[in-house]
Amino acid sequence: MRLLSGDIGGTKTWLQLAEFDSGKLTVLAHQKYVSNAYNNAAIMVKEFLSETGHQETHIDGACFAVAGPIIQGLVQLTNLPWDVDEAAVAEELGIRCVTLINDFQAIGYGTDALAEKDLYTLQAGSPRPQATRALIGAGTGLGVALMSNDGEKYTVMPTEGGHVDFGPTNDIQMELLAYLRRKLHRVSVERVLSGQGLINIYKFICDNPLYGEIESRKLQFAMHKEDPAAAISRFAIEEKDPLACRALDIFVDLYGAQAGNLALMSLPYGGIYIVGGIAPKILSQLNDGRFMKAYGDKGRMSRMLDNFPIHIVLDTKIGLKGAALYAARACAQ
Repeated sequence: MRLLSGDIGGTKTWLQLAEFDSGKLTVLAHQKYVSNAYNNAAIMVKEFLSETGHQETHIDGACFAVAGPIIQGLVQLTNLPWDVDEAAVAEELGIRCVTLINDFQAIGYGTDALAEKDLYTLQAGSPRPQATRALIGAGTGLGVALMSNDGEKYTVMPTEGGHVDFGPTNDIQMELLAYLRRKLHRVSVERVLSGQGLINIYKFICDNPLYGEIESRKLQFAMHKEDPAAAISRFAIEEKDPLACRALDIFVDLYGAQAGNLALMSLPYGGIYIVGGIAPKILSQLNDGRFMKAYGDKGRMSRMLDNFPIHIVLDTKIGLKGAALYAARACAQ
């Protein structure tokens, strides 16, 4: 079965063609495109198939992961002048089965395609077959999802867990909450656990006289030249900038604490999967003990948290693979 999958964002789009046979997914081609360089998704797909030599290939099904609410097979993407319509794409490309799926759901389905090399395990735990899985991923925002198994397959249950209230666990985090409330009134956990969240923490550190450090001009320049969150994490890891290091330490503390909260709420004996674009870039910080200390700091329930496997997902194409697996499932119905 030949399957087309895509991860369509307001800035960039990844497209993939894969073969699905006997439960195994084999990637044949994948490529990245600038989303707003095209007038619609079908034109982009046609160019992809032509450039990869698959323009004559029969495609059995397609699934596109999108960031936005899907209403009756239609999604309007932020920052793009065009929408994605299942029926219109199916007709223009001549593909019988075309589906849209939320981008974080696609990541969830992609966990079934992960190999050992795609994971960095922080805690082996005591896994149970077909048990609940939990996903948490800081990136542009904070995604949270659960996965349940009916005895044959997993189903992803999306949530808006990134928008729950931020609950501080120490004095510094209390100060951070007060700082952000002066600007935002309500502070969700996404305000501190995301790319923008790391920036918010860094600004809090810079504005806090207790740290007694002057903000680095070199880092200021880097934040204007590149993605600011990436600059902060890079200066923390490579340059050992003291303010960037403190900001990243707080970020990791918060990440671990929220993963622990998710574990208590879902009892994920099938594993906690740390996904999103940030985790692989700060792997050394997530593995230095700080994340796990915050994760397990749950008082009387701390010992229970030792049972749940914790994996950092290193595969940046997991969403594409998940969309392909979902296409296979949709075509079989």
